[in-house]
Amino acid sequence: MTSSGSMDTIMDAHAFARALERMAGEIGALADPADLVLVGIQRRGVELADRLASLISKSGTEIPRGALDITLYRDDLETIGPKPFVGETNIPCNLDSKSVVIVDDVLYTGRTVRAALNELADFGRPSKVSLCVLIDRGGRELPIQADIVGERISVGKNDRVDVLVRELDGKDGVELVAEGEG
Repeated sequence: MTSSGSMDTIMDAHAFARALERMAGEIGALADPADLVLVGIQRRGVELADRLASLISKSGTEIPRGALDITLYRDDLETIGPKPFVGETNIPCNLDSKSVVIVDDVLYTGRTVRAALNELADFGRPSKVSLCVLIDRGGRELPIQADIVGERISVGKNDRVDVLVRELDGKDGVELVAEGEG
């Protein structure tokens, strides 16, 4: 393992692009593209969902995509302070009978996904909900698993996994910031 405070590249821009291509193919095999809706979790899940939808749409079917801000659905809302920042939630259509794929950057405890499932229920009753994540870092606190994973890694509890997307960070990649044991 790396020393405290060090940073390692888990995925460079080339590996990032390859992972998205593979994930798009797997999503395309999940459901009829006419019934598919991709919903990204704010922040980087939205950018990943947009890119995945574009890759899937190359086959000819435009894939609707939306964004979820799970802030008000978190089970630790009291820890973020009296005035939490709430981003945009935008669901492009009624989700009844749709095959919805929730997209996020990193799967860790499962609590973000639980909150996303709770919020998603406000927008209809999908026929199926799947989870797609770029990185699964393990460490689940809830019985939630991803259906599609870009890469599974094993990191320490105190380590941080940073997903960088060019739309927000100027480049694509995944970095591990090893904080050591503490």
